[in-house]
Amino acid sequence: MAYLNANTPPIYCKIRKEYLYDMDPKYCKESEDCVIFGLSSISGRAILFHVMLPNGAVYYRLPISAFFQKNLSRTEVPDMQVEELQLWNCFSYWPSVHIFDFLSGVDGKYLGKDNKFYKGEYLFTLDWAHPESNILNTEHSEIPQEHKCAHVLALANGNYAAQPNNRILWHVNNYTTDNSWPDYKVQNTKWDVETADWVTDDTDHLFYKIYKKKD
Repeated sequence: MAYLNANTPPIYCKIRKEYLYDMDPKYCKESEDCVIFGLSSISGRAILFHVMLPNGAVYYRLPISAFFQKNLSRTEVPDMQVEELQLWNCFSYWPSVHIFDFLSGVDGKYLGKDNKFYKGEYLFTLDWAHPESNILNTEHSEIPQEHKCAHVLALANGNYAAQPNNRILWHVNNYTTDNSWPDYKVQNTKWDVETADWVTDDTDHLFYKIYKKKD
C-alpha cells in the first residue's frame, strides 16, 4: 500500500485544456492528448491524477472531471462536474490500486446524484486502509459501515468516473440476470475469528488441540 501517491494503469486519453491553466475559461473548448499514469490520495479531497503531456511535461493532481476518452472530440463529450463523477472523497493518505481479474473489461452502470444511470467499462479499483498501529487513525477507511472503495470506469458518454460498490450494477452476460435494484443493508459487523471463548494447548506440539474456554 502506497503513501499519498500510487501508480495506475496507463490511460491514454485527452485533457480539457482549462485544467492546465487553472480553469481559465479562455481554454474551455480546447483539449490535448495526455497519459494518466498515477494518482494522489489526500484525505478529504477528490482523487487527483497525474499525467504526462506530449511536450514532456508532467502535470500533477487533476480531478477525474479533467479527462475524457481519446477517441472522441471535446464537442462529443458532455462536460461533467467532479462531484457528478466521483461520489466520495479519499478516505486516507494510503491508497491501494488494483485490477480485479473478474471485473476486467466488464460493463456496468452507476446511479448518479441526478438519479440517472451512466454506463461504463471497468478499468481499476482504488481502496484505502490505515497503514500501521503506531500512527493515530483519524480516518474512516476501516470502520465497516463507513468503508467505501472507488471503481474507476470509462463511461459510454466519453468521461471517466470513480464510484463505490453500492452505486454500481455490473453486467456479466451469463450471470447477472436479475434487473432489480438491491435492498441490502449496510454492513455494521466487524468480523473477528479470534474470540474469547476458546484456547489452545500451551505446549510445543505442532498439531495442538483447541479447547472451549471454561468460565
